[in-house]
Amino acid sequence: MKPGLALLACWFAASCARPSGYDGYMTRGYTVRGQSYQPMSVEQALGHQETGICSWYNESKWFGLKRGNTSLGEKVMPWHLTGAHKTLPLPCLIKVTNLENGKSVKLRINDRGPFIPGRHLDVTPRAAEKLGFKHKGLTTTRLKVLSVGDGSYKRKQRRWWFF
Repeated sequence: MKPGLALLACWFAASCARPSGYDGYMTRGYTVRGQSYQPMSVEQALGHQETGICSWYNESKWFGLKRGNTSLGEKVMPWHLTGAHKTLPLPCLIKVTNLENGKSVKLRINDRGPFIPGRHLDVTPRAAEKLGFKHKGLTTTRLKVLSVGDGSYKRKQRRWWFF
């Protein structure tokens, strides 16, 4: 394999990887367009569920070569299964179910938004395709938090089993 092709293949493989590695949790308040938001604590988020309108967004430009950054400072790639939420702690793993067709996907919340009234979640183009609403633009979804944090900071909801 030519050195240039090997370098290109390594770059592409690294850019396809799912973003991760943020140390700790991002739960500090912030303000966007004069509106203040206070994210949930890790304890409040574990097991949190909500239903609302979901949209998709694409921060990458020109085949992903010029990429935007998430609130965690990670690169946004259209093929990642990630999303944005206004008040969940960052990062967290959620399960999203499209209530109009029953399709679901697990994705990582690593960004803030959507800041359009009436919407509760933004997802990447790949997530929108898997949920079956990319061409429609909007859909009604239910989200459930599965875990908060990455690596040694990862916390899951405790389950109690009664027999």
